[in-house]
Amino acid sequence: MGIAETVPGFSGGTVALITGIYDRLILSAGHTVSGLRLLAVDLPRGDGTARSAAEFRRVDWPFIASVLAGMAVCAVLASKLLVPLVENHPQQTYAVFFGLVLVSLWVPYSESGRQWSPGLWAAAGVAAAAAFVLTGLPPSEIKDPHPLLIVAVASVAICALVMPGVSGSFILLATGMYTATFTAVNERDLGYLALFALGAFIGLSAFVKLLQWLLEHHHRVTLVIMTGLLVGSLRALWPWQTWDDDDSRALLAPSSDVPITVGLIALGSLIVVAVLVIERRTRAVHPAHSTGSAISEPRADSTRH
Repeated sequence: MGIAETVPGFSGGTVALITGIYDRLILSAGHTVSGLRLLAVDLPRGDGTARSAAEFRRVDWPFIASVLAGMAVCAVLASKLLVPLVENHPQQTYAVFFGLVLVSLWVPYSESGRQWSPGLWAAAGVAAAAAFVLTGLPPSEIKDPHPLLIVAVASVAICALVMPGVSGSFILLATGMYTATFTAVNERDLGYLALFALGAFIGLSAFVKLLQWLLEHHHRVTLVIMTGLLVGSLRALWPWQTWDDDDSRALLAPSSDVPITVGLIALGSLIVVAVLVIERRTRAVHPAHSTGSAISEPRADSTRH
């Protein structure tokens, strides 16, 4: 997930879906946010910490700590290694990610029941169109962003962390904050990073609770919309497009290095297939210890996490 968030057009939420941890991640994050809010309300009034402690006990802390630690390490490494690769070899790099996302469509589609009504197909179409338009926004650049702008953009971009098909890096590109943000990461600009973290906390606190409610009360529709978002996000990862930072990226027909590019798309697809097979076998052999999501479980079960 940390690596994915450094690549414009690829979402950490997509990786969470592929690896089967999405529901578990959102539900634990939602209980964390609820606990923090109750703590902020009850302590000043002298009501103690009983309510917030109850929410915190519902969080899978080892799981959350593992995810956050992995993301932090890989985001820093990717900013050093992967970002230059994307800049110097965009067609080949994006081909791999295109294959990853293309096959990962199977995850939310299959878990949503597959038999969609016309209304669900329409909802998926609207979500796909929205993602297609968003990922087609022309990039820009702001070299010295205002502190309030850093907080505001971070609060929006962080929502893409948990929303499959929507890339936080692409939002940073569209708002002109991509270069400034990853320069701050590489140079350890603690002031900039503190403002970004503040905005991320504000945005994530509100958005995670919304996603938690949707997963608990409108599970199937939520997965249908996520499928549409993934379809629309494929626009940003199409390997054959103009890579001019001064203009919007126009989609092109396959023309150069077609065999290699198609091979890399197939490689990305095979990676996802391998992950899904391993995850399915692990769940079958060790169902009690599987790190799979609660997507396929009944709603009443998913609310227990």
